[in-house]
Amino acid sequence: MGSIISKKTAYIYLRGEGVNGEVIKLLSPRIRCILQKGKVDYDSLIELRLRVNEPVIVAFLWGEQMLHSDCGFTTDVNNTYRVEERDIRATIDMVSNYSLYAYEEELKNGFITVKGGHRVGLAGQVVLEQGKVKSVKNISFINIRVSHEIKGCSREVLPYIISEERPIHTLIVSPPGCGKTTLLRDIVRCLSDGNPFCKGMNVGLVDERSEIGACYMGVPQNDLGIRCDVLDGCPKAEGMIMLLRSMNPRVIAVDEIGTREDIDAIEYIINSGCSILATVHGGSIDDIRNKPQLRRLIENRMFDRYIVLSRKQGIGTVENIFDERGNDLYKASLSIAN
Repeated sequence: MGSIISKKTAYIYLRGEGVNGEVIKLLSPRIRCILQKGKVDYDSLIELRLRVNEPVIVAFLWGEQMLHSDCGFTTDVNNTYRVEERDIRATIDMVSNYSLYAYEEELKNGFITVKGGHRVGLAGQVVLEQGKVKSVKNISFINIRVSHEIKGCSREVLPYIISEERPIHTLIVSPPGCGKTTLLRDIVRCLSDGNPFCKGMNVGLVDERSEIGACYMGVPQNDLGIRCDVLDGCPKAEGMIMLLRSMNPRVIAVDEIGTREDIDAIEYIINSGCSILATVHGGSIDDIRNKPQLRRLIENRMFDRYIVLSRKQGIGTVENIFDERGNDLYKASLSIAN
């Protein structure tokens, strides 16, 4: 079994590109200064977490560390830099270009996508309007998720999901943080540009959370290939139907399905002759089967392939690849990290 986002893979595909400087610029001056004094493995950087009165936690592909009070990193919680309210305010100002009000719509979803495709999650006191989330105020918690492209990470998966030069209906099953979005993004790129198993084709992408294409001002920051059309920030069920009717895609890709409306739209897409490529949260096929809204996917055999990811050998470990009947097709000797 292989990992699509092992530390080795990160170095192969990311070294020389580094983390977009926009990430460091988002931080408060004090935190930025401490980071810049230390030796940071930017190629492996995944997240920076800021919580008021708590240490700055920096997550890498190989583990996490805490920011030292003066420079670099430490594992001793007593010597860490503690986030102050002014750090949170300064970071929010940078993220929102000093106009958080302008991002009120994004705040309903709990995050803001910044230039470079990086996603900034925000938490605090929720403001409700008629029982629905209107905004978030008194923000005290920030999670900056660094956007990394790992081009080529899908190369060992492609033979399993392409038949007769056409992608077959595929569902990627993965717990949070196990690489499903990274894998989906690279499959989209390979189908759009073409690959050894099929020619390039029109791909329609519904990117409700702006994570796959990481659009900034409507322009994808990630490489989705030359034949990909994106509906950014659009609800999945509506977006799938819109793309089918307007953009003539051969395949439609969508991240994190889960509602009855999503399942209805997928069934409509499949019956229209278009291939579907989707992801869902779960640790196994049984997890999907045990969820009332998703059970229909299994019972009606809507998907031809199920790719199950985990963290067992690092982020993006391919556990299994099943066909629609539950037969395990994956050869353990293959590794999509090498």
